[in-house]
Amino acid sequence: MTRERERERERARIYENRESRQEPADASGPQRQSRPVSRRHGKTGPLLQEESGEFTAQKAQSGAGRPAAVSEPLSLAQGSLRDKTARFPWAKETAEAIREELLRMNAAGSPAIPQEPGGWWHQYVCPVHHTELLFDPAEAEASLFRCPYGCVLEGEEYRGAWLVFKHQSLARTALEAAAVHASLGDESCAQLGKELLIAYAEQFPLYPVHAGAQGWMLKGRAFHQALTEAIWSTTLLGAYLLLRDEGVSFSEEETAALGIFMGLLEESMTEYRHILIHERQNAENNYTAWLNASLSCVYAAQGRKDALEALIEGEGGFKHHLSIGVNADGLEFEGSTYYHVFVLRAYLISARMAERFGIDLYACEGGNGRSMRGMFEAMADLADDRGVLPALHDGPMERGPYAREIAEIAEQGLSRYGIGGLRPILREAYRQLGGTLASPHARCGLEALLYGEDVQPDAAGEGGKPRRGARLWADTGFAAGRRAGNPLSFLADFGGHGGAHGHLDKLHLSVMHPAGTLTPDFGVVPYGSPLRQAWYSETRSHNTVTLDGLSQAPHTGQCRRFEETEVALYAWFQSTGAYPGCTLDRHLLLTDGWLLDWFRVTMDDSGPRSIQWWMHPAAEPLPVSEEPGELPGKEHPAAAGTCEGNVEANPVLIAESLMDDRLAGASGGRSPLAGKRDGDGAPTAPAAVQIRYELGGESVYHTALVMPGDELITLQTPGDSVDPCRLLTAIVHSHTGASADFIHVYRAGHAADLRRHSEDVVEVSVREADSGKTCARTIRLSGKTGLELMEPGGE
Repeated sequence: MTRERERERERARIYENRESRQEPADASGPQRQSRPVSRRHGKTGPLLQEESGEFTAQKAQSGAGRPAAVSEPLSLAQGSLRDKTARFPWAKETAEAIREELLRMNAAGSPAIPQEPGGWWHQYVCPVHHTELLFDPAEAEASLFRCPYGCVLEGEEYRGAWLVFKHQSLARTALEAAAVHASLGDESCAQLGKELLIAYAEQFPLYPVHAGAQGWMLKGRAFHQALTEAIWSTTLLGAYLLLRDEGVSFSEEETAALGIFMGLLEESMTEYRHILIHERQNAENNYTAWLNASLSCVYAAQGRKDALEALIEGEGGFKHHLSIGVNADGLEFEGSTYYHVFVLRAYLISARMAERFGIDLYACEGGNGRSMRGMFEAMADLADDRGVLPALHDGPMERGPYAREIAEIAEQGLSRYGIGGLRPILREAYRQLGGTLASPHARCGLEALLYGEDVQPDAAGEGGKPRRGARLWADTGFAAGRRAGNPLSFLADFGGHGGAHGHLDKLHLSVMHPAGTLTPDFGVVPYGSPLRQAWYSETRSHNTVTLDGLSQAPHTGQCRRFEETEVALYAWFQSTGAYPGCTLDRHLLLTDGWLLDWFRVTMDDSGPRSIQWWMHPAAEPLPVSEEPGELPGKEHPAAAGTCEGNVEANPVLIAESLMDDRLAGASGGRSPLAGKRDGDGAPTAPAAVQIRYELGGESVYHTALVMPGDELITLQTPGDSVDPCRLLTAIVHSHTGASADFIHVYRAGHAADLRRHSEDVVEVSVREADSGKTCARTIRLSGKTGLELMEPGGE
């Protein structure tokens, strides 16, 4: 008998037992049902009976299939939540706020277990506006689904995606209830958490292995993907363990239902680990970390230290995955910030479960010193000055569930390792979540209550800390350039493609300022949107170069130089695999006063090619007046686009219109930027075109050197991945030829002038604000050694 047939027989047996015990009203009800947990425990007798003798005997050999007995106390993984609420006023306020929300949801009937399994959450996206649809956790049932622009949608794919959010929300509710009970001793919350746990334990065997899952997925039971099921299970089992730690007891019948639930979880997670690790030879997959985390929770709940130790030490286990799923520079191997957070969160769950048995995974190191501490340090260095993590490769820019995940891991990184660089990240996460206490950056919600261990993250203030230095992630292929005397900094992407979660974005550049990132990576929309492939993963949506209107090939670039002197930081990134016969060289020179970006494109043959340098500012480009004393303003827009929401815009059509190598069909229109031009609109001499951007009340100036034959235009593009219909204005610097130089300089507060003395020599000059004195520096470019900042007077 195959494993799948065994599953079907067990499922049929359980279903028959359930049907024979239900009241006629339940049996004849509509197909879509949600069962309020408060009614379930009012029925006489358990919903599920003990497992069959075959199943029980099989699991009993290793003690599997059932939670640890009441006589086997489970050690606490951290300090008592009740002690925390006594020490910190924010913890007590947070626990009370969560309790009030639970009471409101319970009164509205929201904690009801759907009998339908969930689908794939990435399909919860508007097909018109490509924004994520709205979800209200207080809503008990839904068949119509709305987008932020007012579209009303219906259909099985939206229903299935909504069910994913609903199941996840209910698991979170169970954990919230357990946490409030542990913090405040509220017995009603303990009962709510327990009822949700048992309701899911009884329902889980009735979900079929998902027939609606896509072919590439490892199929779950309660969801399309086993990955989603693994994540969901860690939340539920976390609630169970917290209730057990607080002395909440479970009857024999409830324990039997939980045993079946854990047994089925163990079976499926073990099977999918085998597929990933042995059949697909893909042990490094982020999926594996979550299968490990789910199994760790099962083993902790069952009190099976031997099974957990084998999982940690075995192939694809915690130590092995840490060695192959994380690069030596501390970043997750796919180069995605989101999946870095995703995997680190799974690791932390495994570590908490291991700690219950006295096993310390927090100090564990994989090959070449890979560690969770190193992952936290890499993340802290990657964030901008405000604590915003860049949306590198696949991942959202800003999303509520993602902010919660960031808060969850940052709290633990701060308390476990004392990494102060996580405080800005934590503040930003709580800002996105809308901190409910005295400060908009204050701790709020479940993550704060469970993992926060000290004073408010903003209590230390913003001042007094030296600015972070530059950092190169040589293995993953990112570089952050910073100088203490310059408010501008940069982040460049030159490394590996990133596999299934990679973008065609080599030599992408993000220019950053303490007030915000000027040219961010816009991340990606939910995978169910066609814009993921039509725009956000394509080269032209990034701040880099395209050739003949085509996207780059997936490839890996290289860092030729990354070094700092007393006067400047210099970085040279190169790509030879983006286009056949084409070499891309990006040279970045960061001084205390400005940032020079010199992008050189060369071809092996002499045929003319259409070359475009793309820049996607998050702020609207504004003109810089040439009249002395005149302050530029937004009443003179230099661009054709708008940052305002546009209900009529079709971001897919806009993205498709930008595929033309001459951009002649851009649906948002083309608008040339100012410069000396002849009658045909082409510059007759080099022109330094200056543009200004406003970031949080601070001005950043951008000077572009437009050579004869170049074209500098603005055009409309889809917005960021949070709202693609909030159109943005891109700047495109174009040149047709066998080679091209795109030379730009950025300065905070005041404009810089840019002149070209010869093919390989430029001059950057700035006027000092205090003295009015002009300071000029000459930069020379060599094909062998890169940029050289000449000594004053030695040019």
